[in-house]
Amino acid sequence: MRRGLLLLLALSSLLLSGCASFIRNDVIAFHEWPADLQNKTYIFDRKGEKENDLEYRSYENLVRNELGRLGFAEAQDPRGANLKVVVNYRIDVRDVQTVQPVIVDPYWPSYPYYGPRWRGYYGPYYDPFWYPGPVTQYQEVHYQLFQRQLNVLITRSKDGKKLYDVTVNSDGSNSSLAFAMPYMVRSAFSDFPGPNGVPRRLKLEIKE
Repeated sequence: MRRGLLLLLALSSLLLSGCASFIRNDVIAFHEWPADLQNKTYIFDRKGEKENDLEYRSYENLVRNELGRLGFAEAQDPRGANLKVVVNYRIDVRDVQTVQPVIVDPYWPSYPYYGPRWRGYYGPYYDPFWYPGPVTQYQEVHYQLFQRQLNVLITRSKDGKKLYDVTVNSDGSNSSLAFAMPYMVRSAFSDFPGPNGVPRRLKLEIKE
């Protein structure tokens, strides 16, 4: 029976290893997008250190690709752009403490409630065909959670009127903002302009 259980666990691990991985992003967009907007030319409104920030430039390219997919065109002359695009991002970390169940094999030598197999607590005689099965214990787990955020703001150039303001939050154990950003940018423009002021959770498959 024990051998069958171990085989089942091994097969389960193999199946899980072949499953796709996903990233979940929480998205909320506020907008007053003109239905008759014809001029979709834009410029990126960079300020301060962003002008010479290579990381920012990389994320800007991701936004540029999404805008191009939606029919926007980056203006060659900033004075002729109808829209301005501002990109901001951040990543924070916090320590998390939780209690999680742990499956323990009572035959494992370090298990505290069972002695050596030749002694055991089964009575005066050891029954090799009796297996009580795994038991559940609880233990404290400490880990770090990385909270990643992206905000994209589109305004009208002539008067600064806000047309589209979207925020994407993505939590996970991966500390790399560069890893998550392609999925966050895609989420920011999913179903553009999307529902106004309605929180959504998007699940995107991670591409290796």
